[in-house]
Amino acid sequence: MGDGWTMRKMWVGAGVAVALGMGFVMLLVVGVYLVAGNGAGGGAKRLAKGSVPAAYQPIVQKWGNLCPAINPALLAAQLYQESGFNPRARSAAAAQGIAQFIPGTWATHGIDGDGDGDRDVWDPADAIPSAASYDCSLASYVKDVPGDPTENMLASYNAGAYAVIKYQGVPPYKETQNYVRVITTLEKSFAAPTGRVDPSEQAAGAIAYAQKKLGTPYLWGGTGTAEQGGRFDCSGLTKAAYESVGIELPRVANDQYNAGPHPGREELLPGDLVFFSDDLTNSRAIRHVGIYVGGGYMIDAPRTGAVIRFDPIDTPDYFGATRVTEDGAKALPTTV
Repeated sequence: MGDGWTMRKMWVGAGVAVALGMGFVMLLVVGVYLVAGNGAGGGAKRLAKGSVPAAYQPIVQKWGNLCPAINPALLAAQLYQESGFNPRARSAAAAQGIAQFIPGTWATHGIDGDGDGDRDVWDPADAIPSAASYDCSLASYVKDVPGDPTENMLASYNAGAYAVIKYQGVPPYKETQNYVRVITTLEKSFAAPTGRVDPSEQAAGAIAYAQKKLGTPYLWGGTGTAEQGGRFDCSGLTKAAYESVGIELPRVANDQYNAGPHPGREELLPGDLVFFSDDLTNSRAIRHVGIYVGGGYMIDAPRTGAVIRFDPIDTPDYFGATRVTEDGAKALPTTV
């Protein structure tokens, strides 16, 4: 009976592999090369599931609606880029807290957001409202400047309102233009999509790369180098797969989550990154990532002692997904 059960398992395994292969090919044809509708757009922006740590989500949602020039997703993008939602962050330039205020700016623009009688730059309940208030103040300074009011506000944050007024819009400074582009692009990764999200043109190539690594032993910290024997950990594999098609992702899984918009479970297409966490309210707690291939399966590097393989995604720790975009990946800060 034992031998029969072993043979049966082998045939079942082979059947699953064939089915996965066929499903993968069909879904790539139907999904990745499908001309999909436009991405998220229009209407009030809601924060994507877990994109902001649960402790800060209500504050960002509330204060992100303080004025028309900002929204919760835009405010979240600023906080993420400034500190990675770290309330104890401190920069070499003496910027402090989750919103990275320098002392002079805090002295002028810091507010008592939680009404407890003090203005504490290290307290997100003060710092997040202060960031929103400062954004809105900047927007009011440049309200008569032609162009997009949000872009003019962001340019003022980076280069000063005087420069925006002088140039009657985003000034011709490369750093400022890049800052505006980065924040407005990152905004899409914090907003819940309101429509279909375009599939990545590079998705098929990323999956093809990952397929070639099936059976490779897992290595903690592995990025596939020759010195590591071509082995990977979970985010090392996804990073290498997208690098093979020209998209540079961050090294760790919880930053990779912000490399594009977030399709729902029923909207997944091959090539989407799928994420797993023990805290389903906080993307910063994500601990695992794989590449979706269709049929409810992903290719992933699971853990020490295992090999790169197909695994199901519908588990209790499934967090969500990201449809990687080149612009979204480029917008991610190199350090948070």
